[in-house]
Amino acid sequence: MATWNSRGLRGSTLEDLINRTNEKYREQGLALIQKVPTPITPIKIDKEHRHITLAYFEQKSTVDYIGAVQGIPVCFDAKECVSDTFPLQNIHPHQVQFMEDFERQEGIAFLVLLFSQRNELYYLPFGRMKEFWDRAREGGRKSFRHEELNPDFVLHPHGGYLVPYLDGIKKAIDTLD
Repeated sequence: MATWNSRGLRGSTLEDLINRTNEKYREQGLALIQKVPTPITPIKIDKEHRHITLAYFEQKSTVDYIGAVQGIPVCFDAKECVSDTFPLQNIHPHQVQFMEDFERQEGIAFLVLLFSQRNELYYLPFGRMKEFWDRAREGGRKSFRHEELNPDFVLHPHGGYLVPYLDGIKKAIDTLD
């Protein structure tokens, strides 16, 4: 897996790894997942270099990715954490609501987490994330620790799949049976 130094580069690197994985899944006919664009309104544009230098978000985004895996609707968000403690403030209430509504429609919602200090990818099923979320809302910890996660959901890159979240989906489905 690639290494990085700046916060912004980490985000674009995780997104790039997921996008490349999505392309490989599409090529193999395994899944069709797309990045959800975040609508912005440009405020300042550098006309000489043709890029936006200042903008604001038009509306709250839902999740980072949405699509279908073998006919099953899927949505997920990609999050990063430098330490072994993930602050729940990195997940927004409207995202939790969207994922909850999505699962009510028989879709699968989850997070792909990158613990960058460990260089570890993790599949967090929505139900488990919601337990942490509810615990915080009831006055408990406003974060969760790496040690609270099930090690079976660590994602190990293989076969050209850099972020093999289909492995996590399969494990999550298998635990329901």
